[in-house]
Amino acid sequence: MTKIYIPQDTVSCALGADAIAVALADANKSVDVEIVRNGSRGLFWLEPLVEVEHNGKRIAIGEFSGSDVTSLLDAVSTGKFESLKGYLGDIEQHDYMRDQDRLTFARAGIADPLCIDSYRALNGFKGLERALALSPQAIVDEVREAGLRGRGGAAFPTGIKWQTVLDTSLEAPEIQKYIVCNADEGDSGTFADRLVMEADPYQLIEGMVIAGLAVGATRGYIYLRSEYPKAHRLLDAAIERAEQANYLGADILGSGKCFDLEVRLGAGAYICGEETSLLNSLEGKRGVVRAKPPLPAIEGFLGKPTVVNNVLTLAAVSSILCDGADAYKNFGMGRSRGTLAFQLAGNIKRGGLVELAFGTTLRELVEGYGGGTHSGKPMRAIQVGGPLGAYLPESQWDTPLDYESFAAIKAMVGHGGIVVFDDTVDMSKQARFAMEFCAVESCGKCTPCRIGSVRGVEVIDKIRTGTEPDNNMVLLKDLCDTMEFGSLCAMGGMTPFPVRSAIEHFADDFSKK
Repeated sequence: MTKIYIPQDTVSCALGADAIAVALADANKSVDVEIVRNGSRGLFWLEPLVEVEHNGKRIAIGEFSGSDVTSLLDAVSTGKFESLKGYLGDIEQHDYMRDQDRLTFARAGIADPLCIDSYRALNGFKGLERALALSPQAIVDEVREAGLRGRGGAAFPTGIKWQTVLDTSLEAPEIQKYIVCNADEGDSGTFADRLVMEADPYQLIEGMVIAGLAVGATRGYIYLRSEYPKAHRLLDAAIERAEQANYLGADILGSGKCFDLEVRLGAGAYICGEETSLLNSLEGKRGVVRAKPPLPAIEGFLGKPTVVNNVLTLAAVSSILCDGADAYKNFGMGRSRGTLAFQLAGNIKRGGLVELAFGTTLRELVEGYGGGTHSGKPMRAIQVGGPLGAYLPESQWDTPLDYESFAAIKAMVGHGGIVVFDDTVDMSKQARFAMEFCAVESCGKCTPCRIGSVRGVEVIDKIRTGTEPDNNMVLLKDLCDTMEFGSLCAMGGMTPFPVRSAIEHFADDFSKK
């Protein structure tokens, strides 16, 4: 029997994957085939990417459509695939895939994401099995030794955060601890969290159970953005199957350890990507930022010690425990160890996910993997790290993609989202958008963010229309300083990053329109 793999992720289905699966099932009368709904490999410009298992090899056909079903079945019968429209051969040898460092996304797109046997066959749950044989301190030490840092804006060392919660567990073992996964992926141009949950949900589950073992937590929550219905369905199903297979719940794999997990939906607020606002929302309160201290590791969910990490951070934990800290930290450079899933979006020819060790340059990524702009026009600016990230001119595209190198140019790597703009972009409009975005998404708790962003939009409008541009530019820079140093969280504190970078590197765009 020939297996035909049709992705079931959000992007592929938006491009017709479900219709292809139906058409293939209807047309399949004479050829013995099995349809497998796998996850995406992340090559989104080629979706729907259909693969055929033939003579022990996976043959890929890109940008497949329902009208090509008959030709595909004929090729399955004859074994001749090269003449098919969109024929790509072995997708793992494609130039987009071949040189990636796929650790977190090693299993993405290979099998049915809900098939627990396939997950086990691809080294799944090996990290959990090893963690069950270690002490909590040994697990934390392994994560700290690997150099894993949070795959978000702050890039805080994961091992240190876990150690804080573990210490409270040792001091007061009777206190309930929690693991909370921040899956409220709201940054523009980001989709790596969604891809983990839709293509390899057991990896996230495994990472959260390991985190629970490390700090003495017995309950976890995945705070999922409501705009991810497919991820929600897959996570719920994966949690149920993991419980049935004894990887979740009471007495995990006969160890006497327990961990319960459930998904909670967010309500569409960008600010709930900030950990304390997320915790308020998770508790059923309005999603507003909490003052720190106390840190969530001390007083988090329901006032109890809580680990809050995002999807990519927790997913990386399973790789670290499976292969060891040394194997993981051999990727990367300096204090930026391991890999990061870079997400190419915006005006890009080949949009998708690229997992590489820290240290590649932005130019290598957007030109080598992204293939330049979709429009064919020259690139002018690249925003890295979401809507609060700086706009980078060409003079900075050779900067290595690691935390310290980007901090040195007043930019951030963040969650790895990369949005490309061609030479038609008006950067004064982009600066205005940064302030407007903050005004709309602010939780409203602190004055610099709530009022400063509104005033920022007004001042930029005056500059763009030529109303006392010099005086208003001084005012705008002062406003940015106030927001950066006076805001309660990164929402207001980092909004000045894209504004200042647009002023510094694209000053001509702020002249009278």
